[in-house]
Amino acid sequence: MTFISRGFHGRRPPAGTKLPPGQYETTGFPVLSAGPTPRIPKDDWKLSVTTEAGNQHVWDWAGLMALPAESPTVDLHCVTKWSKFDTEWQGVSLDVLLADVETDAENVLVTSYGGYTTNIPLADLVDGKAWIAYGYGGSDLAPEHGGPARLLVPHLYLWKSAKWVRGIELRQSDTPGFWESAGYHNYGDPWREQRYQGD
Repeated sequence: MTFISRGFHGRRPPAGTKLPPGQYETTGFPVLSAGPTPRIPKDDWKLSVTTEAGNQHVWDWAGLMALPAESPTVDLHCVTKWSKFDTEWQGVSLDVLLADVETDAENVLVTSYGGYTTNIPLADLVDGKAWIAYGYGGSDLAPEHGGPARLLVPHLYLWKSAKWVRGIELRQSDTPGFWESAGYHNYGDPWREQRYQGD
């Protein structure tokens, strides 16, 4: 009889693997949302960054399009265990959006059209780690995937990449978002299988 301790989570993946533990590769792009898909015309879309002091920086669609664009190719990992490799996006780095924002905050609460929220450490949005994405696969980002624009934080589980992004609130204290308040992990690192609280 073989005994497996409760702490055993399988073998470590080989060096250089793209698939985190507990995940499987898909070539599709599953659509998962916590509610109905908002339809926001580009003429009505706005993104705000609000500091802990209440200072606000706002971009409309034309303002976002005037900023330098990047075309990151990244792997995606969903908490429901699918991973999609080499996805191609177009968007604006958070480094560009935050370049003139003065803050001492370490925490962020991201808000979306439709009411969704998620919390992320500010350190996970800078230094080339995150984008406001508005294009996917050479086309405009479809509403079901978060269009006209979504947050893209590919090194964390995909629920942290808030669809239909509308606001980034810089905060001194951490505030759990929608899924975090429902029992999901506060951070969500796919390589450490941080799916739920206690993982």
